[in-house]
Amino acid sequence: QVPLVESGGGLVQAGGSLRLSCVPSGGTFSRFAMGWFRQAPGKEREFVAAISRTGGRTSYADSVKGRFTISRDNAQHTLYLQMNSLKPEDTAAYYCAADERSGEPVIITTKGGYVYWGQGTPVAVSS
Repeated sequence: QVPLVESGGGLVQAGGSLRLSCVPSGGTFSRFAMGWFRQAPGKEREFVAAISRTGGRTSYADSVKGRFTISRDNAQHTLYLQMNSLKPEDTAAYYCAADERSGEPVIITTKGGYVYWGQGTPVAVSS
């Protein structure tokens, strides 16, 4: 098991920004394909963004494209999600996910593709 620890969530007004961070407490960070998912109350967990282990490839859900940016700092062993122009519909618990991969860097956009998950950090956007 590789515990993932998210931070940076909070309450923000619509139009505001937040930056989430995720730090794995084990494993080799540069081998992890990583992603962010979110789950609103009463809804399924959904894909938000993903990044390859080298950071060279990214993917976003249509609902966040142009507003959110996923990035990683392999030297600092940290994954980020910069969230701008937040909307009330972005309110959810945000989860970091990781899966160790070798070979060609890939991006993983499905829940089933990840083995390791964080506990989630809450984001609430008021109108």
